[in-house]
Amino acid sequence: MPRGVKIAFGTDAGVSKHGRNADEFELMVKYGMTPAQALAAATVNAADLLGLTAEVGTLEPGKRADLIAVDGNPLDDVTVLKRVPFVMKDGVVFKDEPASRGS
Repeated sequence: MPRGVKIAFGTDAGVSKHGRNADEFELMVKYGMTPAQALAAATVNAADLLGLTAEVGTLEPGKRADLIAVDGNPLDDVTVLKRVPFVMKDGVVFKDEPASRGS
């Protein structure tokens, strides 16, 4: 975390168009965070800030099965998080576009 400050991803301030919050990953990396730090801001740090670490934030047995899949490695290119072909919430698949994942 830059300078020891824990940063959590997201806002309800209306600073960008609805559905464009993944742009924040690119900005975080552009202004000094590593891709891993930006991903942590959106997962474990956000869960911690909300007091939900027992339920969400990491993939572990007993936690909610909330996850996405992208075509590419966000540690190499965080912009892949702008194109999400797979979404699972509480273990239920809400979106599955296998053609966009190269299957």
